[in-house]
Amino acid sequence: MGKWRKCKIGDVAFSNVRSVGKDYQYKDILYLDTGSITRGRIEEVQEFSLVDAPSRAKRLVQDQDIIYSTVRPIQRHYGFIRTPPKNLVVSTGFSVITAKKEEAEPLYLYYLLTSDERVEELDVIAEASTSAYPSLRPADIEALDIEIPKSTKEQAAIAEVLCSLDDKIDLLHRQNKTLESIAETLFRQWFIEEEQKYTKLGLVIETTSGGTPSRSNMGFYEDGTHYWVKSKELNGKFILDTEEKITDEAVKKSSAKILPAYSVLIAMYGATVGEYALISKPMTCNQAICAVLPNERYPYTFLFMFIKSMKDKIMSMAVGSAQQNVSQILIKQLDIPEACPKIIEFSNLVAPLFEKIENNLLQTLKLERLHDNLLPKLMSGEVRVQYQEAV
Repeated sequence: MGKWRKCKIGDVAFSNVRSVGKDYQYKDILYLDTGSITRGRIEEVQEFSLVDAPSRAKRLVQDQDIIYSTVRPIQRHYGFIRTPPKNLVVSTGFSVITAKKEEAEPLYLYYLLTSDERVEELDVIAEASTSAYPSLRPADIEALDIEIPKSTKEQAAIAEVLCSLDDKIDLLHRQNKTLESIAETLFRQWFIEEEQKYTKLGLVIETTSGGTPSRSNMGFYEDGTHYWVKSKELNGKFILDTEEKITDEAVKKSSAKILPAYSVLIAMYGATVGEYALISKPMTCNQAICAVLPNERYPYTFLFMFIKSMKDKIMSMAVGSAQQNVSQILIKQLDIPEACPKIIEFSNLVAPLFEKIENNLLQTLKLERLHDNLLPKLMSGEVRVQYQEAV
């Protein structure tokens, strides 16, 4: 096995090498903001004419650059650039890190910087900054002490192991996006584009909410057995597990209640109003969530697509100056198609799609845990990989 060496990020990489200048040749750009990428997954790329682009649209990137948000690193707005469009411009909120390829394999450096240990280290630095909010300077990243294999071949072999897991995870995400798109298209054709008879949701579907066990008794949260969902965890898909669990005693001594599997949850307060999700098993939730319970006439597959279609409507119903909120009463007033054979037909048709989505998410969760377990061990040398040096 090869030797390792101690150095700093600045010894093996450059920061912010290229930016938009007077000689920039493109009149139209694709723009990536810091909030549009999380853990390497891009949610949105915006199109602008250069003259109308945000003032932060300045950083230029090239193939195998690392982009790393300098604001609140713990939010993990980072990514690895592969064959970018020639007119891609990213926010000055990113530090663009370009590896010195004779010293460091770019993808290896990306995994090193995005490990939990490094993210937490950078977040501590950001929190100590004197700016109005937690933020880094590119020099803070460059000053990080690291220990890496001397051989870029060994670095590449380590990166390949992690990349293979990420590629499988990305494939499953893309499959799920396609499957949900198919279900959404069918729902729109059958229940939005075609004329319907409507009733009020509260007349045909049971709703409920939850509660928060007293924080003064932390025993309610120790060795809990019931998943406890908070509104910030609503993610537009299946919830497989939660940050916290609560005990039987906590359920008995609070307004939290056990919800049936495949209930649809809706956030009712604050910045998350209108966000929604499905629970994959019986769970509990806090009081900031409205649970919509499926029944024989309204299966969960239909309810999920219906609530998704109502997200903007629910957000528009929110009231309050200090904190936006909706109530169960308002949610019960939503117009929903009357129960009919078409709803059951739709649900039977898309049920296999939802089952595949859930199975894919379970696989993704296992792969992510394997990735997170392997990454620090590979980066520290606790686990080594075989590689072949060029002859």
